[in-house]
Amino acid sequence: MKTGVIILAAGSSSRLGRPKQLIEYQDKTLLQGAVDVALASNTDSVVVVLGWNPELIKAGIETESIDFVVNKNWQEGMASSMQAGLRFLQEKINPDQVILMLCDQPFVNTRLLNKLISKKHITGKGIVACVYSDTMGVPAIFDQKYFEEMLNLKGFEGAKKVILKNLSDASSIDFPEGAIDLDTEEDLKGFFG
Repeated sequence: MKTGVIILAAGSSSRLGRPKQLIEYQDKTLLQGAVDVALASNTDSVVVVLGWNPELIKAGIETESIDFVVNKNWQEGMASSMQAGLRFLQEKINPDQVILMLCDQPFVNTRLLNKLISKKHITGKGIVACVYSDTMGVPAIFDQKYFEEMLNLKGFEGAKKVILKNLSDASSIDFPEGAIDLDTEEDLKGFFG
């Protein structure tokens, strides 16, 4: 099973007022942390989707072994960024499944990504998503049979729409820390104390 990882890092962090991709956490940027976690997992290819100010964000990454895609339509919403990453992986490795993750969930680790892959294999389900704050969301792994549906999402629709529409073919992993993302200065203060 070929597994690709799409890391979404295209936003402008408008609520924060500065690029959250470059916020330092545990001696590296949030984006570098996400990349390192993905590269260490049992996956075949990792792509980072950039949008707003891609050269600035790319400067916050210290690895040559990562692919980047720039989504020129990033302002249209998350759907177009996810689709840019998915199309890239389809051309590069034609994956059997993809993991979708964000760059601003600091508690996502390699073990969690490997657990998604393993649970999908064990359960035979087409989707395995993380559960937090009474919902299912990313990181999540999607079987190839959902790629078409993902490519048909519009605007600000995200992977959650695909997950919730296909609950009978979805399994979950408890990940309460997934609720922590960093969108505002208050989030940062709460996170960093």
